[in-house]
Amino acid sequence: MAHTNFSDLLEKGKLKRLGIMGGTFDPIHFGHLVTAEHARESFNLDGVLFIPTGNPVRKKQSGVTDKELRFKMVELATEANPHFEVSRIEIDRPGDTYTVDTLRELKTIYPDEVDLFFITGADAILDLLSWKNTHDIGEMASFIAATRPGWDINVAKQNYELEQIQVDICYLEVPALAISSTYMRQRIKNRKSVRYLTDEKVTNFIFDHQLYMS
Repeated sequence: MAHTNFSDLLEKGKLKRLGIMGGTFDPIHFGHLVTAEHARESFNLDGVLFIPTGNPVRKKQSGVTDKELRFKMVELATEANPHFEVSRIEIDRPGDTYTVDTLRELKTIYPDEVDLFFITGADAILDLLSWKNTHDIGEMASFIAATRPGWDINVAKQNYELEQIQVDICYLEVPALAISSTYMRQRIKNRKSVRYLTDEKVTNFIFDHQLYMS
């Protein structure tokens, strides 16, 4: 099934609530996909836009896989879902990648009547105050904070520092899939199977390009 064209939905006035799924996706896995799909259904989103990070500031020291390879993996993983679309907005933008810059650019693409929902892990919410221009982010998008295995959702809800900023945060419980990109990379490096952790097309792409082998 082909992707829904968000531009077509916008022209027809049917794009009102858009999820934004940002991340390094190094590599993308079923945890990302399940989170996006549950957010779409739970918050009545018209679609979810996956945005692979171009030059992630927080991961400069650890190093990341080439952005074009990561982008291709996200394309492969999402192509079967008609409600998912992938954007090159951060891949093509030069310089360091900041969420606030991405949201500002999205606001020039989508009109004010399209509500943006930034989907992220609940643990990332605790670091929200350290993000660049947090107040501006809160004015442009709401947050959907997805819980991860072993995470106490009340920890984030009771974070009084977050009450100091005008950010709308909703919490979403997702199935306990103990999968992470780090876990996948370690298994590949140790020559362990990653079957059923990500889409088979992504797995084939990883081995065809000899990613994470060393």
